[in-house]
Amino acid sequence: MSRTTQGWIFGFLGMLVFSGSLPATRLAMTGFDPVFLTVARAVLAAAVALCLLLGTRQSPPSRRDYVSLLIVSLGTVVGFPLLTALALQFITSAHSLVFIGLLPLSTAIFGVLRGGERLRSVFWLFSGLGSALICGYALRNGVQGAIRGDLLMLAAIVVCGLGYAEGATLSRKIGGWQVICWALVVALPLMLVLLVFTMPDDLQNIGRASWWSLGYVAVFSSLIGFLLWYRGLALGGIGAVGQLQLLQPFFGMVLAAVVLSETVDPAMVMVTVAVIACVFGAKRFARPSR
Repeated sequence: MSRTTQGWIFGFLGMLVFSGSLPATRLAMTGFDPVFLTVARAVLAAAVALCLLLGTRQSPPSRRDYVSLLIVSLGTVVGFPLLTALALQFITSAHSLVFIGLLPLSTAIFGVLRGGERLRSVFWLFSGLGSALICGYALRNGVQGAIRGDLLMLAAIVVCGLGYAEGATLSRKIGGWQVICWALVVALPLMLVLLVFTMPDDLQNIGRASWWSLGYVAVFSSLIGFLLWYRGLALGGIGAVGQLQLLQPFFGMVLAAVVLSETVDPAMVMVTVAVIACVFGAKRFARPSR
């Protein structure tokens, strides 16, 4: 099996894990406020990451790598979880998932800026078309959200794309799972301090659904998903494998329909088929330009 094929497999599995992140965040917020949720998921994920690093006796990153790790941490450990949690106070999870369709473009752009990738013009055409299809789907259904929530989601997409690209570039040097584990550890001291100040006064009245959702976003969204995703980006290319996240809104909407009882209309199936075509088109023309 080629490196590219392996990259797409790992990337697809990572995308599936991430598909549950926003619905789970929405459900967790029925019991937790956005700041505590962000801090708690980071602390729990960092605890598991630290055990992995110590258990496998990983050498600490070099000093040069800490700048990149800080960027990854700010983008994926703190920025994206916090901004999306804040956004979900003003918009629905279905509306927030639409913005995820813009994440591949953000990742590809930062892949060029930070990772030095060179992609063909046709690649950008397919990528833009896929993003346009997702936005068009949202407009067709008359999805309306508060401007504050929209701006928070746009900011989340920007910082997440930067974190993805930076982490994928660094993973070629120190390994995919090591990147997210060290990024979580880098953020741990600050997160522990914030945990003390953001702890809810009464934890006993928080429902099981909120606790299970916190567990999901901590272990899967903040760690396992990234182990798969960074591996995929490193093997298959940042811009190319990043296009798989064009599919994430639709997998996420299916989960939202099941977990949050949100409506899934037949048009989603047709748009999904079209987006899949864009993903494979982007994959076909993702080879670097010369």
